[in-house]
Amino acid sequence: MKWLRVAPILLLIALNTLAHCLPLFVVALVKAVLPFERVRLACNPLLTGLAESWVAVNSAMLALFTRTRFSVEGQADLQRDGHYLVLANHQSWVDIVVLQKVFNRRIPLLRFFLKRSLFWVPVLGLAWWALDFPFMGRYTRKQIVRNPELGRRDMEVTRKACEKFQSIPVAVMNFVEGTRFTAEKHAAQSSPFQHLLKPKSGGVAFVLDAMGKGLNALLDVTIVYPKGIPSMMDLMSNRVPEIKVLIRQHPIPAELIGGNYQDDRTFRAQFQKWMNGLWLQKDADISALLAGRN
Repeated sequence: MKWLRVAPILLLIALNTLAHCLPLFVVALVKAVLPFERVRLACNPLLTGLAESWVAVNSAMLALFTRTRFSVEGQADLQRDGHYLVLANHQSWVDIVVLQKVFNRRIPLLRFFLKRSLFWVPVLGLAWWALDFPFMGRYTRKQIVRNPELGRRDMEVTRKACEKFQSIPVAVMNFVEGTRFTAEKHAAQSSPFQHLLKPKSGGVAFVLDAMGKGLNALLDVTIVYPKGIPSMMDLMSNRVPEIKVLIRQHPIPAELIGGNYQDDRTFRAQFQKWMNGLWLQKDADISALLAGRN
């Protein structure tokens, strides 16, 4: 019975993806073949509009086929033409669906830093490339220690992406934990937080270094699943009764813009202290949301 429900949803999502990606590829081809500033500026809103339409149709299907209740707090004062850095906790692939539903057409299109291997995902990989999603190596600390050039490559990708983002409304999305939360990962890290893995500050520092002065605000998003962390199959099977989302909007601290995170130990310690403070608040927010004190 589960597959009788899920199969038509998957088919509709696939049809929606093809219907939006085909014209998106045409616009992206024009943008690539005619690499003039005026052409690029004309193509960007078309590409973004197609992506937002794709998200809107997927969100409408979610509302149609499931009874999942969304409780969202903190959406006031969002600007569709702003420049945001968006941070969130990460528990499931469902998080991405939640973020897209909550923010679509309320802030600029979310741009994620993706693993380079995701470029080869059929259809979507090319769509992410056309929308200027940055593809990164995502190397481990041990790999970077053995070969520092790997870390510099990802820094250069971040810098080039942020240069593009400065000329368009954008919301740069970062899952700061670097991976999805599990009890096993939490124990292996000896995480000091009850509900979270340790935050990784480097990627956030690189974005603030590249475009911090051009950002309107930091959107700190906390996602909670009161009945347990779901899979995408759970969501499509109508087994996620409620999702809670809390959005806290913070100014970008001026003292954290333009510092040398990689080489300046004092600045790095200051930056990590700030990130840990955000994470302490997020941990408390998750406890309150789970207890119903929102």
